Amino acid sequence: MKTILHKAATRGFFDHGWLKTHHTFSFADYYDPERINFGALRVLNDDKIAGGTGFGLHPHQNMEVVSIPLKGALEHKDSLGHASVIKEGEIQAMSAGTGIRHSEYNKNNNTPAEFLQIWVIPDRMNVSPRYENAVIADLLKKNEITEIVSPYPGDGKGLWIYQQAWFSIGELEKNTLQGYKLKSPNSLGVYAFLIEGKATVAGKELEKRDGLGIYDTESFEIKANEYTKILLIEVPPYS
Repeated sequence: MKTILHKAATRGFFDHGWLKTHHTFSFADYYDPERINFGALRVLNDDKIAGGTGFGLHPHQNMEVVSIPLKGALEHKDSLGHASVIKEGEIQAMSAGTGIRHSEYNKNNNTPAEFLQIWVIPDRMNVSPRYENAVIADLLKKNEITEIVSPYPGDGKGLWIYQQAWFSIGELEKNTLQGYKLKSPNSLGVYAFLIEGKATVAGKELEKRDGLGIYDTESFEIKANEYTKILLIEVPPYS
């Protein structure tokens, strides 16, 4: 087993006033040649948007974009005619494909909204753009690891994207021990991101917003050292 540790404090950080954002991987004005991607996982941004503000209409192409709200609510509009609001306990997946323009605004004028913006490089180019929301709150089970994104449409486990990638979330009470077995022999590995808490993951001590790439293994263990919420993203290699 091999690992690569990204402590929360080492991420790129920018304060734009209306937006406070941390970049796990190189993005926009943050560039680190050692932190371009983890396999097909290209972007993991931890965003905090001030009340009544947000990202204006902007384009994406040939990228799978998954948004996971952590606090508050986000209002989405796009060039396909979709208009919806997602909040904590829900997720959004967008296949940009041949091209899509969208905006994301904090629905609440008075309190910040927080969400994870994640980009995965797709396994095929120039597909028809698509957009979908799902409620995952009812899927999550205490002290278990729950799959919320997969490559398979209509499997009843959250949403799907155009890549052999799986997203899972675990909400674990203190001293809970869980194992994760990779779902595909063709995967590079798993990127673990600690949303809340403290945990020992693949033998490494992680705290809130730390990230850990885990590879050259078929499985690993997670032990919650206090209440922990963890995101696991299994991805194939990409070069």
